Parts: sequence; C-alpha cells; structure tokens
Amino acid sequence: MDVDAATRSMIDNMPAKTGRSLEEWFLVLDAHPYEKHGQGMALLKGEYGMSHGFANLVVARHRDRGSAPTTGDDLVDAQYAGAKAELRPIYEQIVAAAAAFGEDVEIAPKKTGVSLRRRKQFALVEAPSATRVQIGLNLRGAAPTERLREAGGMCTHRVDVRGGDEVDDQLIGWMREAYERA
Repeated sequence: MDVDAATRSMIDNMPAKTGRSLEEWFLVLDAHPYEKHGQGMALLKGEYGMSHGFANLVVARHRDRGSAPTTGDDLVDAQYAGAKAELRPIYEQIVAAAAAFGEDVEIAPKKTGVSLRRRKQFALVEAPSATRVQIGLNLRGAAPTERLREAGGMCTHRVDVRGGDEVDDQLIGWMREAYERA
C-alpha cells in the first residue's frame, strides 16, 4: 500500500476510530488555536484521547488546508463528508427547491453551512449532526409550529429534516415565503 492509499484509509476510518470525521476535527482545532504542530497534537492526544498517528494526520492536514484555495464545492463536500455523507441528498433537494424560486437565488457555501440569498439571506442550510439537516429561515413574525420552531439570530425559525420525504410542500412553502420576503 502506498503512502497516499494509507492516508486515505486513515481518513476513511477516522470517524469509526476517533468518533469524528477529519472535517469535524478541523472544527475542534479551529476552536483551539495553536501555533506549533506539537501543540495541536498535544491537544488532540491529551484532551480527546486520539492516537499519535491520527493526531499527526489531523494537525498536518489542518495546517495544510490554508495553502490551497477552497471552492464552494469543496466547502459543501467537507460539510457532508464522513458520517454526514448520507445527508447530502437532503441538502441537494433543499437547494434544488430554492433554486427553482427564481434566477436571483444565490447559493453561497460557507465553512459550516450554505446561505440561500436573494437581495438578502432568506435561509441557511446546515448539517449540525449526522442525523439531520437544519434549515434556518428568515420568517420574522411567523407563528411557530411543532415543526417550524422559533430560533434566535438572523434566522428567526428553523426546521429539522431527517429524510428526503420531509422536503415536502409545507417546507418548500416556508422557504418560498422567506425567499419572497428577502
């Protein structure tokens, strides 16, 4: 097995062996700034019980990721990697529904989510766990329901989606309403 194949194997096995994907470990390191490679490794080994080999790989990849430009596709790929890969079709359904609202819909991937904008952001699509996609909607003044829950911040409401069948007429209606208000 060559070095690249061995590295790919470690990355593929990382969620099962460490409990998190490479991208999720990047978020941990982003939240705990470090200056030297050894400091990042010490954090992962000491605070999270990671083995030396995995810690070395994660820190090296984390430090290297800033050296190449990141495209929107790369950002989405990272969000729906590892344990969250099964959520990608739900994300695709949501984005396709939003894109059908009009040619003025902008799909803007960020590090942890994808903004859906018109003149302003009307929705935010995120995968906060491996079991659900969360859609934040800008629906100020809309009455909450059991499914359309109140939220804080720019997105006044949110809806959790656990399966493709939940990207239904009701959800698309809320998305369209947020789009029309934007």
